[in-house]
Amino acid sequence: MSDADVIGVHIWITGKVQGVAYRAVTRQVAVQLGLGGWVRNLPDGRVEAVFEGDRQRVEQMLAWCRQGPPAAVVSDVTAEAMLPLGITSFQILP
Repeated sequence: MSDADVIGVHIWITGKVQGVAYRAVTRQVAVQLGLGGWVRNLPDGRVEAVFEGDRQRVEQMLAWCRQGPPAAVVSDVTAEAMLPLGITSFQILP
C-alpha cells in the first residue's frame, strides 16, 4: 500500500450511540480492517472517532459507523477528511 492510498477521516456520530457498546464494537471492526485511530464518547452524547488506513477499508468503516452495533440508533454521521498522522493501532480513549 502506497502513501497515496492511505487516508484519514475524523467523524462524529449522533443518535443513541452511548451505552450501546458502540466504542467497543467500533474498535473490534477497526482492528479487523487493519485501521489505526481512536474512538471516544463526548459529553454531549455523540461519539467521536478518527480512522486512518487504506481508502477502501476506511470507507467500509464509515459504512459500518452509519449502522453501528445492534443496540445503536445512528441518526447522523459527520465526516471530515484529514491528513493521516501515521497512527497504526486503534484505541478507545477516555
